Amino acid sequence: MDRGPSRVRAVRHRLSQQGPPWTRDREGDFETVAVPEQHCDRLRDLLISEGAEKVVEVGLAYAGSALAIGEALATVSRPHPRHIIIDPFQEREYANAGWDLLCSAGLDSIATLLLTPSSTALPQLLAEGFVADSAFVDGSHRFHEVFVDLYFLRKIVRPGGLIVVDDDWWPSVHTAVQYYERNLGWTVIPDAFPGEGIGVGPHGTPAVRCKAYRLPAPSFEPSFEDFRTF
Repeated sequence: MDRGPSRVRAVRHRLSQQGPPWTRDREGDFETVAVPEQHCDRLRDLLISEGAEKVVEVGLAYAGSALAIGEALATVSRPHPRHIIIDPFQEREYANAGWDLLCSAGLDSIATLLLTPSSTALPQLLAEGFVADSAFVDGSHRFHEVFVDLYFLRKIVRPGGLIVVDDDWWPSVHTAVQYYERNLGWTVIPDAFPGEGIGVGPHGTPAVRCKAYRLPAPSFEPSFEDFRTF
């Protein structure tokens, strides 16, 4: 099946200009839920610059970010591209709107959709020995669920790989990520999403929507005595 970048770009452009063929019966749902196109462009470019071959994504919804990831994988064109997408609500809440868009772009040949909660899907991927180059996290925004997603992703994404987090400006998301930045050596890539400040976040820091983190290489487990509050 054709999964060339031009085909994916055409579907992305149509989604941006016209919206999805179907949305939930909530006013402005697509605009509220979807990752903005400019952020998706930066996500795509970041994954291309990384030469990513395998990516895990938490959250699908209307597939804006998923299409950007698919475009990156098609552009890099490594031998065995894989895009694992986790979204327990895609079928029952979104009527497969996002998945249908991925299929229309020809990306179903490299993408796998897991209709289970990330708290069970990610441990299963880890148990299967799956290793990713990068991950994009845009699932539940509850602190404890974001924290668990990141816990497993740091074991799934290879040392030195990338984890990109959406909606960092939400206190619950920001606080969860702060643990990993302060205690496990995750490093912010400052120019990954330039010029996207959206106000003031927790503790007076600049608020941004997306943040990209480089995992340490080699990975490490800190002593419990070295705990830093977050």
